Amino acid sequence: MALTNHPAAALIARALEATGATAATVFVAVVALFVLPTIIQWYRLSHVPGPKLAAISKYWQVRESIKGTLPQVLKELNDKHGPLVRIGPNDLVTSDPDVLRKMMAVRSPYTRGPWYEAWRLNPTRDNLFSMRDEVGHTALRNKMVAGYSGKENLSMESTIETEIARLIDLIERKYISTPKDYRPMDFGEKAQYFTLDVISDLAFGEPLGYLEKDEDVYDYIKITTASIPAMLTLGSIPTLANIIQSRFLRWLLPKETDKIGFGAFIGVTNHAVAARFAPNAVPQQDMLGSFIRHGLNLEEAQGEAVLQIVAGSDTSASTIRAFMLNICTHPPVYQKLQQEIDEAVAKGIISSPIKDAEARQLPYLQAVIREAIRILPPAGGAFFKQVPPGGDVICGKFIPGGTQIGSSPLAIHHSKNTFGEDAETFRPERWLEADEDQLEKMKATADLVFHYGKWQCPGKTVALMEFNKIFVELLRRYEWSVINPFNAARVNNAGVWMFDDFWVRVTRRGQ
Repeated sequence: MALTNHPAAALIARALEATGATAATVFVAVVALFVLPTIIQWYRLSHVPGPKLAAISKYWQVRESIKGTLPQVLKELNDKHGPLVRIGPNDLVTSDPDVLRKMMAVRSPYTRGPWYEAWRLNPTRDNLFSMRDEVGHTALRNKMVAGYSGKENLSMESTIETEIARLIDLIERKYISTPKDYRPMDFGEKAQYFTLDVISDLAFGEPLGYLEKDEDVYDYIKITTASIPAMLTLGSIPTLANIIQSRFLRWLLPKETDKIGFGAFIGVTNHAVAARFAPNAVPQQDMLGSFIRHGLNLEEAQGEAVLQIVAGSDTSASTIRAFMLNICTHPPVYQKLQQEIDEAVAKGIISSPIKDAEARQLPYLQAVIREAIRILPPAGGAFFKQVPPGGDVICGKFIPGGTQIGSSPLAIHHSKNTFGEDAETFRPERWLEADEDQLEKMKATADLVFHYGKWQCPGKTVALMEFNKIFVELLRRYEWSVINPFNAARVNNAGVWMFDDFWVRVTRRGQ
C-alpha cells in the first residue's frame, strides 16, 4: 500500500484540513515545541565537555545510574576532561572541592536543584533533605540541630553502646566459628541491622529489633535495596518524580497501612512518634524529644523520623562495611590497628566499651576511619545544586543561571593532587605522614562527605561516634577473615554503596 493511501495518512490529512493547518505548519510547531528548545539547551552549555549523548538527553545519566556505576564513570570523565563535565542537558558535575564549598557556604546564593525532589519520602510534604526552599530549610534545621548534636540527647553514647552490645550478643549466639563448627556471617547485612537499630533507638527511644530478631524486619532492607536505585533514577528526571508523587498516582506509593515493606516501616515509625504527642506523654531526653521541644509538630516529626532512619542507616552501614572489607583485605593495616587497640587496653587508657573521647586519642584508628570514608564516600549521589540567576563562573567557564552542578565523589576523594599518587589505594598511613598544610587540605576535602556549610549533614556527630566505638569493640574480641578473598563482596552504587554477599568468618581471639 502506498504511504499516501495509508488509513493513518488519510486520518491525519482530514485532521489538518479540519483545523485549517498545513503539514508545513505542523512541522514548524514541532520544531518550535521540541527541536528548538533542545538546540537552545544544548547550546547554552556546549562549551562544557562531556559525553555527546548527555548533552541532549537524560538517557545517558539514567543508564549509568541503573547500572550502578555512576560514581566511577563520573570520575573517568573528570580524569579525561577536567574539573567540570556535562552529564545532562542541564546538569554538570565538578571534581573541584573549592567549587563545592563555594556552592554550599552559609551565605551562598546557590539553592538545591530539582534533583532533590525525588527524595520526598512523603509525597505531600518535604523533609529536611528534600526541601529546596532556603528559608523553610533553615527554619526546620534550626529546630533539629540540638537533637542531632547530642547537646540535648545525653544518652546518645550509651544508646550506641547498647546496640553494640546487642550486635556482640548476636555474634556470640549464632556466628562464632571454631575448628569444629563453621558459622559464616554476612557482615554487610549485620552492619545494616546495627545501624538501623542505632538510629531508630536514637530517633524515638526504641530499636526496630533487627539485631534481636536477626532478620529483615518488615522486609525494609529488601524493599529499599530495590527502591533507592529507582529514586536515584527519578532524581535524574525530576518531572517524572513529580508525576509519580502527584495526587493521581500517589496511591501507588507505600502507605503506612501496608503490612510489609517501606509502608509498614512508615506505619511503625509514625505510631512511635504519635505516642510522644499524646496528652499524657512524658517528655524524653532523646532526639525526638529535642525536636519536639524546639517546635516540630506531629507531621514534621513523623517525616523527619523516617528520614533519619533511611539516611542515617544506609550511609553509616556503607562506611562500616567499607572499613571492615578494607582492613580484612589489607593484613598489615588489620594487624597494626589491632596492635594499637591491644596496647591501649594493656595501658588501661580505654574503657570497655570504649568511650568516644578515648577513641579520638587512638591515632591509627582515626587514620583508618578517615581512609575508609575517603576510599568509598558513603553517599555516591551528585547532590545537584542550582546556579543562581545571573549565572556564575565555575572552573573558568561562565555557567548560566538555573544550571544544576553536582559533585563527582570518587574524583574528589581519589584526587592525586590532594591525597598523593597512590590516592586510589587504601593506605591509612597517609593521614599520619602528611605535613601540617597537606593534612589540613586532606581533612577539609574528606570532610565534604558530610557536605558543608548550610547543608552539612546533621547526623555527622552520630556517625563518627558509631565509627569510634564499634570497630574497637569488634577487633578487641574477635578475629575477622573474608570467606572468599577473590570475591569478598559484591559492591555497586545506588546513591549509597550496596554490599551483597560480604561473608566473613568470625572467631574469638586466642582460639
